[in-house]
Order: sequence, then C-alpha cells, then structure tokens
Amino acid sequence: MPRTPGVVPSPTPQFAPAPQTSPIPQVSANPNQKNNPLAIFQYRQIGPFRGGRVTAVAGISNQPNVYYFGATGGGVYKTTDGGVNWLPVSDDYFKTGSVGAIGIAESDPNVLYVGMGESPVRGNVSHGDGVYKSNDAGKTWKFVGLGDTRQIGRVRVHPKNPDIVYVAALGHLWANNQERGVFRTRDGGKTWQKILFRDDKTGAIDLILDPTNPNTIYAGFWQIKRTPWSLESGGAGSSMYKSTDGGDTWSEIKSNKGLPPGVWGKIGITVSPVNPNRIWAIIEAKDGGLYRSDDAGDNWQRVSDSPQIRQRPWYYTRVYADTQNADTVYVLNVGVHKSSDGGRTFTTVGTPHSDNHDLWIAPNDNRRMIESNDGGANVSTDGGQNWTEQDQATAQFYRVATDNDFPYNIYGAQQDNSTVKIPSRTADFAINETHWYDVGGGESGWIAPHPENSDIIFAGSYGGYLTMYNHRTKQQRNVNVYPDNPMGAGAEAMKYRFQWNYPILFSPHKTDGKFPLYAAGNILFRSMDEGQSWQAISPDLTTNDKSKQGTSGGPVTQDNTSVEYYCTIFTVAESPITQGVIWAGSDDGLVHITRDGGKNWDNVTPKGMPEWIQINAIDASPFDAGTAYVAATAYKTDDYKPYLFKTTDYGKSWKKIVNGIANDAFTRVVREDPNRRGFLYAGTETGMYYSANDGETWASLRLNLPVVPITDLAVHKREADLVVATQGRSFYVLDNLPLLYQMADVQKGDAFLFKPEDAYRTPGGGGFNFPATVAFGANPPNGAVVHYYLKSKPKEITLDFLDSSGKSIRKFTGKPPVEGAPA
Repeated sequence: MPRTPGVVPSPTPQFAPAPQTSPIPQVSANPNQKNNPLAIFQYRQIGPFRGGRVTAVAGISNQPNVYYFGATGGGVYKTTDGGVNWLPVSDDYFKTGSVGAIGIAESDPNVLYVGMGESPVRGNVSHGDGVYKSNDAGKTWKFVGLGDTRQIGRVRVHPKNPDIVYVAALGHLWANNQERGVFRTRDGGKTWQKILFRDDKTGAIDLILDPTNPNTIYAGFWQIKRTPWSLESGGAGSSMYKSTDGGDTWSEIKSNKGLPPGVWGKIGITVSPVNPNRIWAIIEAKDGGLYRSDDAGDNWQRVSDSPQIRQRPWYYTRVYADTQNADTVYVLNVGVHKSSDGGRTFTTVGTPHSDNHDLWIAPNDNRRMIESNDGGANVSTDGGQNWTEQDQATAQFYRVATDNDFPYNIYGAQQDNSTVKIPSRTADFAINETHWYDVGGGESGWIAPHPENSDIIFAGSYGGYLTMYNHRTKQQRNVNVYPDNPMGAGAEAMKYRFQWNYPILFSPHKTDGKFPLYAAGNILFRSMDEGQSWQAISPDLTTNDKSKQGTSGGPVTQDNTSVEYYCTIFTVAESPITQGVIWAGSDDGLVHITRDGGKNWDNVTPKGMPEWIQINAIDASPFDAGTAYVAATAYKTDDYKPYLFKTTDYGKSWKKIVNGIANDAFTRVVREDPNRRGFLYAGTETGMYYSANDGETWASLRLNLPVVPITDLAVHKREADLVVATQGRSFYVLDNLPLLYQMADVQKGDAFLFKPEDAYRTPGGGGFNFPATVAFGANPPNGAVVHYYLKSKPKEITLDFLDSSGKSIRKFTGKPPVEGAPA
C-alpha cells in the first residue's frame, strides 16, 4: 500500500465532538456518557472473526431460529436467524466474561439464567461470578447471586415454573471453598438454598431433570483441583445422586449394581425424554466409559468403553439423550459421537471444529440442534449433516506482536486454532478473512516477526515446538531448541522444560549485523543464525523445585500437554535502550536480570510477592535501561488481586503500583507507552487500565470494550496505537493514543481542540463482494478526524482550516443535534 509522508488533509474531514461538560476527565464503562471526555475514544474490533471456545449453548422449542451460546471469556451471544448472525447481549451487564451454563425457561422463554465460569477447566481457565438473569430474552440482565461459586457446570430451569432453578456449582478450582454443590431457588433467584453438598473440595458438574417428571433429578459430583503445576481429576468426593422430591432429599447411587468400583473422576448424566427410566452416565474411572440404566438408576451396565468417548475426560465427559429416539445418544469428546443402538456402538458426526463441550437438541425436532466446541457454536437443522459457520469474533489469544509494515500487522496464536497475521487496516472497506494468514507455529505460542523483514516469522507451540515461516515463499521449517516431542510425558522426564506458552522474541539490537533470537524453557537460549543452532545463555532461572515437576492428572487419568510443566521461564524482555540488559520472569515467582548478555545473572525478585506467583509479563522501559515493569498473577493459588511492580534501579528495589485497579482484577500485562515516558497500560482479567503518572494511580480504560480477559498488549510506536489481545473477543485496536495524552489539558479552558492524528492518503473501497452474512473487522476512520471539547453547549459550531500562511482552506459550520433526535 503506498504511503504519502506527512499530514494529508482529507477533502471531507470527520468531526468527532466531545461531550459538553466534564468536571474531571474520567473513563467510564459507558462510552456514551455525556460528561465523559473519553467518549471520543472507541476500540475497534479487527477480528479475526473465527470462534473461540464455547462451553454452553441453549435453544427454544417453539422459536426455531433463536439460540444462545456462552463463550469462555466473551459473554453471552444470541441469534434470531438460526445461527447466521450472532450478537453479544451481555456486555453492558456482566462483570466477568466466562460463561459456564445457560438455562432457558420452557414455560416462558423470555426468562434466562446464566451461570458464570467455564467448567472444562483448562490451565488458563477464567472464573465467573455467579448467576445472572434476564426477563426480556437477553436485552437486560440482573445479577441474582451465588457469587463465590466461581465455576458453574449446569443451570436447569423447571419446565413449568420459571422461578424454580437448579444450579450445579463446581466451586473454586484452585482452593477449597463452601459455595459449591447443588443450589435451588424457588423465587427466581431472590434467595438460594444449598440442597446438596459433598465437601469443600468437590462440586456439582452435571445436573439433569427428568423431562417427564421434573421432581426427579440426577446430579454428578466431581472432585477436581488444580495447582500451578498439577491437575487432580477425581477422588472420594466424585459421585452420583438422585432426588425424587425436587431436591429436598437425595440418595447416593454410586454403589448401585453395575457401576464401576473404585475412584471416580468427572461424570456426565442424561435422561431419555422418550423413556425416562433410561439413563446414561459417562464416568471417568479405571473401568469407566458409558453406562446405561433402564430402571431409573437402580441397575446399570457398561455399554461402551471405547477410548474415543472417554479420552481426556476432565475436558469432555458430556452425554445427551436424543429427544425422539430412546436408543439414540450422543457423547461429546474430541469428536461428536452418536449411537443408535443404546450406546453400544458409535459413529462420528462431523462438526466444523473439534473438542466438543455442549449440545442442545430441540425437544420437538431431533434434527434441530446447536453444538459447541473449541471453535465456537454451530447450528444444524438436519441432524448434524450440515452446520452454520463459526464466524463469531470470540477467539482467545495468548500473546500479541506487531511489525513495522504499513499498514502494520498484528500477530497472535489462537487457542485450539492456528496462528494468525492480520493487518491493522486495509485498502478495502473493512478487514476480512482474505486478509488473514497462518504463519506457522501452533495454538499456544509466542510469535516473533523479524524486525526488518516481516515475511520471516518465528512461531511457537506447546512442547517446545518452534517454526520459521517465510510468508513470501510459504515455506516452513522446524527450528526447535531441543528436538524432542514431550507429549504425554511429565515435566520430570524433560531435559529442558518448555511451557505451553513459552517465550520467543527477537532482540531489538543487532549483533554482527543480525538480530539475536531468544527462546526460553527453564533456561534462556539464544540463536544467532535464525534458529539453525542454539546456545544456552543462562543457568536454570527458576526454583527448580523437583516436587513440582511430576506427571499431571490422576488419580484416574494422566494428562501431560505441557500446560502443567512448572518451574519454567514465562516471560522475557530485553532493554530497547541498552543491549545485553535482559529480564526473565518465571512461572514459579522469580525475576532475574543480566546486564552483560547472559554471562552473569542476578535474582532481583520483588520482595513481598506471594509464593509461586506467575510472572506473566515484564516490560523493559524504552526510556531508561534500569527501569522495568512487572505484571504478575496469582490466580492459580486462588488469589485474584492485582500485582504490578516497578523498578528504576535494575531490580535492586521495587515499588508496588496497583492504586486504582479493582482488588479482584488480577493483572496479566503491563506496557509503557514508547512515545510518552511513564504513561502505562495494564490488562487485567476484567478490563483495561491506564496510568498517566508512572503507576502512581490507575484509571479504567474500558470504554466500549466488553468485560473480557486482557491477555497481552502492544503499543505501536509509529502509529501510536494500542493493540489488545483478549481471551474471548479476538483483537482490538485503540487508535490515536496522543488524544489520551492531551486529556490533562482539556479542563484548562472553555474549548479544546485536540491535535489531529496524521492522515494517510491510500487506495480505498472496492474489494471482493461477500455474502451479506460475512463478519468484518473495522478499519480506522477515513480522512482527517478532528476531535474537540466544549465546556458548554454552543448554539453553532464553526471549524476553519487554515494553511501555513493563515489563509482559510475549508470552513465547516453546524449546529449540535437536538437532544433525542437521530444522530
């Protein structure tokens, strides 16, 4: 794309008036608030529009085109045209973004209940904050309680009374707590009763009401706990229960004839609406598999132990009875598996994506269904032969990187998808899928585009996998630091421990005409020949605690994918000012620095940080080699507080800088603006913050962002843009950061004209014709955008554009719109 240097006035400038009055410039969650000068700011979502993990779906019997899904980070979405178009409906109401379950009242489908906190509890799981209710089909929502349940597996609404609701609450994942088990409300969420409780380390994971008699209820309990270094799925608490009086009393049925002996893990349960005596249970156990009862749970038989339906049980283990045929049952796993002979044999139903989590089948039409997986949600009207597209912008990204092309590109690795290179703007009217490119690596890695040649991209994935990709030639080769595939082995078997999301980055400085490339396991490695060879430049920069380097999983099923590999380097940053000043932070709570390119290292861990805290991001100041900022997170020890630290003396001393950040908004990333010393941005689990005074105080920068985990940030120096990576809403860009710098001057007079951003003359419009249903990412506004602030509301506004001699070039005059009139 050609670039014209300097400022190019647009033939038709765009005027963006600021609100009329404001006592103090403060950021509001509502960007349209009248007294908020920052309402001139809007994040633009650029995509990619390809779905991320969805663990909850629901439909309506008598409204065949209406469906809902809950994304793990992205909130609740609704379609009214059978899955062709989806819109978020929870953004202005929810305080967390991870959805665990959705329940719709059959007797009044305007009434919905949403349980927050996903139940397929990955290592990067996001927590919830209880239950929300809508009485108007998702237009508005109200919090109705159970705020400390954290993760919710099911929400079931009584089919004839929308005020009676049952919630299967898993509870805290990282610690024991009391608010877990089965809860019931009889007054629409005003009050709740805990009607079934096992113990403080076991929660309810599944719950099903007999479709013909809602007083009969079955519940599955799961003892599950994660630590930063392990996953424990199963224990004495895992069990199965039955109630025949609406939940007033319960009977444990784990020991009923035919069910597997010994320790259980995760459990899924379903009841046939055609024959309510027929129950299926998918059980994680040594002799686990799919079990069936034909006498309402008194006696059982194992009908299938196929590995296809029982692999990686902590992540799947869901079963669904067909609504029309008593012999048909579905089990969700990597694939969707369908049996037509009562569960004895299975065929695979093709879906747009793998790793499946939830299924809703219409009670009156078993060919109509909505299904969810790690790639989004999809609707079928022909029993799974065909599905709608997964073009929702709910992608989950771990990290973000940018290059210096014009327009610059944004890079990230999408959970359970590919890496992606996407432009920050295009010459077309929008950013569409023809602009997206896979750049090697895999779902979980850092990405490092070459500083001088963006066609060369290094991208990682789990297990230490690393590729070099040439975008021009489309060639790719492996350049792993260590040629070993650790999949299935515990950390104790590794020569080098590479985390699921291990660091990869280029040095900002050349050595002998080349940019060194870094990759980090428990040791920091450097390559001077673009990955053809590697040299260790550090000792082990972790605690190297052998007690935390064992196999993960158990006591029933092992699970080693490198997510739980511990005592690893989790983030690395080199000073842009001084070559050889390198910072490293580990997932077990250590910060190290070298000032001589790796010859010597010092442990400079901030005092007072919690034990085993994860150093998630380090930002080396672009203004001073001794200054750095650390973002740490302790949510994996059940501590959700923010942890940000600053040093100005190479780590000899640190200052905690969290004043103004919500106490439960744990921090994932901090960045200093390369164009404004001491101007900081922080991404947390529930929103964005900024500081104009080097971290002394923070203010919200949420603006029009939904409540979504912010996983990484990048500030593009040339364009002065803030790029935001999210876990549930793809990428966003906040353009023209100098507007934010000028906010301190807004109150100094009755009127303020913001300095305009440089405008570029580029080709525009055109492009391919796309179907009306295709989703697009937003380009920045065309032309020269002018922002102004007026303390009082004028009768008329005039903007006069002058040349360098003071001669008027263009003049625009207008009157403010009448309040309430169409804009």
